[in-house]
Amino acid sequence: MAASDSPHAPDGPVAPNGLHALAAELRALPPSCGPVRLVAVDGHAGSGKTTFAGRLAGVLGGAPVVHLDDLATHAEPFGWAGRLREQVLEPLAAGRDTAYRVYDWTLRRFATTAEVSAAPVVLVEGVGAGRRAVRPWLARVIWMELDAAAARRRGEERDGPELAEFWVGWAHAESAHFADDPSRPYAGTRVDGVTGRILSGTVGEPSTFP
Repeated sequence: MAASDSPHAPDGPVAPNGLHALAAELRALPPSCGPVRLVAVDGHAGSGKTTFAGRLAGVLGGAPVVHLDDLATHAEPFGWAGRLREQVLEPLAAGRDTAYRVYDWTLRRFATTAEVSAAPVVLVEGVGAGRRAVRPWLARVIWMELDAAAARRRGEERDGPELAEFWVGWAHAESAHFADDPSRPYAGTRVDGVTGRILSGTVGEPSTFP
């Protein structure tokens, strides 16, 4: 999760290898949320989720991307599941375009909105995108393979010393979240968080979500 005024800043490089094949694979999946194939891009903060999701969305022809940083808040970094369900998942499941309220991390309130069309593939990116409450709606979980310590170092370098205190608190919250509600075991696709390359093999089976 990025905490700067630009919460969707790139986390790292993305290699194009395999993106077109992955895009074709995702398009071929059965719809999981009404007419939509909802795909989660998950991983530790700083692991490259935003960069990868943006590149994948481009290869998918401009697929919508829901940024979970927009739905989280200072008070509830992981308390966004209800907002995601009501503002995004339920309308998409009904085949409707939708819009969700965007949290402003500087003003500390929801200030704008972002539109999401009921496209063939919609990406949801952010820490916890593949969590238990979201998996019933998902066609695939993509996991960024970068360990928590390395991802945190990248995030701290990106955000600068003024956000060092934020990262201390965030690291504890993220660790507690993944200990209780891990996403990685349910990932059908893994991506190297350093190079952006799609890795061979899977972590789990995307068709066996609980």
